[in-house]
Amino acid sequence: MIELTVLEHKLITLLRENSRTSVSALAEELHVSRATVTKTMARLENNETILGYTVRTHKRQATGLLHATSCIEVENRTTRYAIAQLKGIPEIRAIHTTNGAWDLIAELECKDLLDFDRVLRKIREVQGVSNSQTSLHLNSVEC
Repeated sequence: MIELTVLEHKLITLLRENSRTSVSALAEELHVSRATVTKTMARLENNETILGYTVRTHKRQATGLLHATSCIEVENRTTRYAIAQLKGIPEIRAIHTTNGAWDLIAELECKDLLDFDRVLRKIREVQGVSNSQTSLHLNSVEC
């Protein structure tokens, strides 16, 4: 694991708030030169701490898609197989392994409730999936 400097942590925090902030504004906020910001960003990109820059949108307004989180329980020793099968469902945007009662958490994006119902059936049909519980995201609160 890569150890980040205080400057790198601060830079990442600022970029998370607004990835479009200019190098000049970042340098001023961090009290360093523009060259230092540029070099630090390049280093974070090269060591894959920063994987890219993105646009945040209000999910419901920007896409019109339904968003949900699915907690998934898998039978012993079938996790890798289940993950491989779940990755084949296009509406699953991310899969996380976790601890506790559930083994996996999947982030879903569906175009409507019929699509959502179809995706839930596909998840439950995956060999090794023994149980699931899915919740629709009704609203998101910015942190």
